[in-house]
Amino acid sequence: MDFRPTPAQQLLAATAREMLRKHCPPEVAQRVALDARGLDPGLWRQLAELGWPGLLIPSELGGSDGSLLDVVVLVEEMGRAALPGPFVPSAVVATSLLLAAAGPEQRKRWLPALATGERIVTPALVEDEGVWDADAVALRATIPGRLRGRKLFVHDAHVADAHVVSVREAAGVSLLVIPGDRAGVARLPLDTLSGDKLFELTFDDVAITADDRLGRAGDGARLLVPALAAGALARTAEMVGAAQRILEMAVEHAKTRVQGGRPIGGHQAIQHACADIVRDVDGARALLYAAGWSLDEGAPSAAADVASAKAYAAEACLAVARRAHQIFGAIGYCEEHPLHLLHKRIQAAGLDYGDSAAHLETVARSIGLEG
Repeated sequence: MDFRPTPAQQLLAATAREMLRKHCPPEVAQRVALDARGLDPGLWRQLAELGWPGLLIPSELGGSDGSLLDVVVLVEEMGRAALPGPFVPSAVVATSLLLAAAGPEQRKRWLPALATGERIVTPALVEDEGVWDADAVALRATIPGRLRGRKLFVHDAHVADAHVVSVREAAGVSLLVIPGDRAGVARLPLDTLSGDKLFELTFDDVAITADDRLGRAGDGARLLVPALAAGALARTAEMVGAAQRILEMAVEHAKTRVQGGRPIGGHQAIQHACADIVRDVDGARALLYAAGWSLDEGAPSAAADVASAKAYAAEACLAVARRAHQIFGAIGYCEEHPLHLLHKRIQAAGLDYGDSAAHLETVARSIGLEG
C-alpha cells in the first residue's frame, strides 16, 4: 500500500489550498456560515470552473473520472479552510447514488449538470431516530402514489434542485429522486451551531411515480452502503483538514505569544499539548488515507476501515480543537478568531453519516462481536 499522493493529487491539493487561501479566508468562511443562505454563489462557480463538483463523474458525462482518494485530498483542503456549502452531500453522496443506480434519462438529466455545478442534489435520509442506517427508514410510499411525511437534518435543502429520498415500499427500502420544487415539498430550517444549513424536509401529499425511483424497488439499502461510506470518508477528510489547520495555528501561537518575557511555547506543558495535537492529527490522517485506498480498491475490509477512520477522527480531531482552546485561551472563543468555527465544523462532521458509536459498532461486527 502506498498512500503518498500522486503528482496529480499533489497538484489538486496545491491548487485547492491556493484557491481557498485567496477566495475563502477565515473572514469569508465566517461570513458565509452566518449567512442564512450558507452558500457564496461566486465561490461555488469558482469551484465548478475547477471541475470539483464533477470529480467523481465520468468524463463522458462532463466529469473528471476522479477517485475517492482524489475526494479525500480535495476535501481535506476544504476542511482546512472551513469551506461552507453543499460539496459533500451533493458532489459525493448524491452523486455516488446517481452513478450507481440512475437510469439513462436520470443520468442525462442530473449528472452533467452536477458536474458543472449548475445543479445541486442532496440526500434526505434521516428520520426521527436520527440515524443513517437504512433499517431506520419508516417513511412509507406506494409507487405510483402520494408521499406524506418528513425527513430531518437535510443538508442545504434550500439550494438543492432535487433530493434523493429513502422510502419504504412493500419490496423494502427504495430511493426516489424528487425535485425540490414539486408541489407539496417544503423546507423548514433547523438551528445549528456549526454554520451547516440543515432542514426538515416535509412531503404533503407529494405525487410520486415510477420515473422518480432510483434503481430497482427494494434496492435502496444496498445502494446506500457505499454512498454513506463515501460520505463518511469525505467528512473524515474534512475533520482532518480542520485539525491540521488548528495544529498550524496552535504552533504559530505558541511561538509568538509572549508571556512572562518568553514565548509560551517554551513551557513544557504547551510543548506537550502541541505534541498531543500532532499525534492526533497524524493518526487520524493515516486511518483516513488507508480507508480511502481500501474503499477505492473494493477491499473486503473497506467498511470497517472507513468506520475506524471516522470513529477515530471524530474523537481525535475534537480533542485537537479542545486542546487548542487551552493553548489559545479566551481569544479562541471570539467570533473573529477562526478556531471556534473549525471546532464547530469538526463537531458537526463527526455526527454526519454516522457518529462514533455507530461506526464503532461496525468495527465490532467486523471482528466478530455482535451487539
